[in-house]
Amino acid sequence: MDSIRSALNTIRDLLAWLPNDLAAMLIMLLAAAAALVLHRIFRNVLRRSLAGRYPYVLSVFTRMRGVSRLALLILAMLIALPAASFDSQTAYWLARFLLITIIGLVGWAAVATLHITADLYLLRFRLDTEDNLLARKHNTQVRVLLRSADVLIALFTIGGALMTFDPVRQYGVSLFASAGVAGIIAGLAARPVLSNLFAGVQLAMTQPIRIADAVIVENEWGTIEEITSTYVVVRLWDLRRMIVPLSYFIEKPFQNWTRESSALIGVVMLYLDYSAPIGAIREKLQEIVRQSKLWNGTTAGLQVTDANDRSIEVRILVSADNAGATFDLRCEVREKLIDFLQREHPYALPRQRSETVVTSAAKTSDADLLSEAKRQVRERRA
Repeated sequence: MDSIRSALNTIRDLLAWLPNDLAAMLIMLLAAAAALVLHRIFRNVLRRSLAGRYPYVLSVFTRMRGVSRLALLILAMLIALPAASFDSQTAYWLARFLLITIIGLVGWAAVATLHITADLYLLRFRLDTEDNLLARKHNTQVRVLLRSADVLIALFTIGGALMTFDPVRQYGVSLFASAGVAGIIAGLAARPVLSNLFAGVQLAMTQPIRIADAVIVENEWGTIEEITSTYVVVRLWDLRRMIVPLSYFIEKPFQNWTRESSALIGVVMLYLDYSAPIGAIREKLQEIVRQSKLWNGTTAGLQVTDANDRSIEVRILVSADNAGATFDLRCEVREKLIDFLQREHPYALPRQRSETVVTSAAKTSDADLLSEAKRQVRERRA
């Protein structure tokens, strides 16, 4: 450290022929340039030494390169500031600026550390598997808590930076000490933000929804794509995005199709004629699901659940590993059963009947009326 300061003093002596402010500015710029060069050399050395053996450690250093670069710049400025011949007022404001920068650096480093730790923790859980319930649980908890922590760190960092200014600190203390109305107004204004923030923490703990859950919100089917600190992004089936406040999932009812498991049971409804061969249709259903790659082997059943004056209602239950596979399996079963009935049992398809029953008494009555009408016509002519 002493050698660095002696080198800076030597540079200051060499620049003595320049105006004081210009010489001081050059010293600060040289210190910043030296910090950037040192940071680049340090990065190259780490890349060569860690690339083959410790890829995860290298990725951590790569993601922290902004923080480390800023830290070296601040350190270089702090070392060079005493050697620069700034006037007292300029030196004071530069020192205040560096203090605020250090506070911001601490907040940035805290946020980056949290994100890196969360990503390393979530590497153990994969979302691209069929049974991803545990992975969705941990991803949801970590992501929601991470967003809340980011907000809190940002608030503390901004508060710490503002508290370095005496006028702002005194004004804030006097404002909240003497003007309770202002505090009430501020609390009411921040209520939506705070309610969503607390709702996010509650969602992370109780987990009514998780990342990649299949849900029905506002009569729209979709999957939970992202959970932020204030809202949830739901990717709908047609690739639209629905933005829903966090508090919605605490205050209003919704459907979660993958709350405990990704597997679902799908329903296929058929309306057939009374002459439909239920046994043959049930055997054909078993053949279809056994040949399908979508069926998970759990549920495949057929029942006649209702009947009216025109047709019978046949309900078919089939199961698959997730919502998308269940929908595709329902369509496949419906198409193949209709094709089977058209080819093998066309009489089983629903149709309209019109039958007329004529009795012998009705025939006799009609004949008597006709003969009586003919007799009356002959009498009139006569």
